[in-house]
Amino acid sequence: MEGKEEDVKLGANKFSERQPIGTSAQTDKDYKEPPPAPLFEPGELKSWSFYRAGIAEFVATFLFLYITVLTVMGVSQSKTKCTTVGIQGIAWAFGGMIFALVYCTAGISGGHINPAVTFGLLLARKLSLTRAVFYMIMQCLGAICGAGVVKGFEGDSRYEMLGGGANVVNHGYTKGDGLGAEIVGTFILVYTVFSATDAKRNARDSHVPILAPLPIGFAVFFVHLATIPITGTGINPARSLGAAIIYNKDHAWDDHWIFWVGPFIGAALAAIYHQIIIRGIPFKTRA
Repeated sequence: MEGKEEDVKLGANKFSERQPIGTSAQTDKDYKEPPPAPLFEPGELKSWSFYRAGIAEFVATFLFLYITVLTVMGVSQSKTKCTTVGIQGIAWAFGGMIFALVYCTAGISGGHINPAVTFGLLLARKLSLTRAVFYMIMQCLGAICGAGVVKGFEGDSRYEMLGGGANVVNHGYTKGDGLGAEIVGTFILVYTVFSATDAKRNARDSHVPILAPLPIGFAVFFVHLATIPITGTGINPARSLGAAIIYNKDHAWDDHWIFWVGPFIGAALAAIYHQIIIRGIPFKTRA
């Protein structure tokens, strides 16, 4: 009996009462911070995987614009929103497509589908400048082609009458309002991308990489619900550029700078917040 009592005591005291939880439970033995990507990596230009990733970004952004702009057209052409999917449906189209396309392309290109996301990851040194520029070019080309196909379906007159899905600051709001909405909206998206794809979380929780597209898609959905009445919701410079080029009206170009400056500022703030405040990576490097 005495031996059993000793075993019980040993079992009860085998672990300390205050166990580390969350990220504090992580040790250097099971996770190491990946090295930052080089700014220039000429070797990438000789790799087929580099061009395959760019093609994946092109196709994903093409499909994204095709579905989402068609959805916007369907809502815009109806006299009563009761017979359409409405703002909620537009938000679901954007969020749902991001969820599906990130899931499909994450293993090939990372599933950026957005120059602002690419810019934020570049600032965090998650990819090279060479790859970032290539991704942005392919994303913009894909967006232009996607919007162009929608115009082909709708016809010139109806496409122009319905606004072409172009982003503009709506009546009753100032350019400052639009810029602020784009900054905050993109911050939410890019911060979600950083959190959902955090390498440290992936090392600790095996389910995180599988679920990553879901919170990213929901972030896009919620931001659209909030900001469609203000700017139509950009938070993606390629999406705004593709629609503006195909629509090509002065009032679309008047506000177009907002849909580049806002998302890039929001992405930069999200990168700084996650890398410095949340992860404290510069301080770990010094240590």
